[in-house]
Amino acid sequence: MYDAVLFDLDGTLIDTESLSMAAGLQAFASLGYAVEVAFLHRLIGIDQPTSAGIIRAHVPDIDLVALNAHWNQGFRTGVDRGLNLKLGVHELLAAAPGHIHRAVVTSSGREDAHHKIGVAGLRAAFPTVVTVDDVTRAKPDPEPYLLAARLLGVSPARCLVFEDSEAGAEAAHRAGCVVVQVPDVVQASGRWAHHVAPDLMAGARRAGLL
Repeated sequence: MYDAVLFDLDGTLIDTESLSMAAGLQAFASLGYAVEVAFLHRLIGIDQPTSAGIIRAHVPDIDLVALNAHWNQGFRTGVDRGLNLKLGVHELLAAAPGHIHRAVVTSSGREDAHHKIGVAGLRAAFPTVVTVDDVTRAKPDPEPYLLAARLLGVSPARCLVFEDSEAGAEAAHRAGCVVVQVPDVVQASGRWAHHVAPDLMAGARRAGLL
């Protein structure tokens, strides 16, 4: 039924969104701005240039260079302390049919993505990693998922995608993949998902992978 299983990274395989939210709040506060967590939720699943536009529209006079420096440092410190995997990651990787290709498709930059994958102990599980540095148009554009399918030599229609964010689910859906959305810090609308599930294993069963 499927030739490949493609995973988003942050919030889907690894528990980093809470780290990012905490680091973001601290970064804004260090520059004298108080923002709501709900505002930071708008930035989940999208690339940094797009995030910068949203931030600039919300806080026009903010020093984005300083903000990013504080935010990245706080986030990196949290990552380097160790990363927890999302529920069901090891179980799904062990249970998925061995002939099915696997890849990570993330809005993170190449260096950060590979660093997080290494810290989480997932490097051997994912020989193929598509990052925002590999595409010209990031999620919610379908290009990242289309590229992953092309690199693996499979049809997007035969790819099962696991995503947590709306932007990621939209990207996979527009690419023609089957989408399982497992919400993390923000509820899923279900608009772009074929299946919405509470965890990865439940999603895999609903999609017929297991």
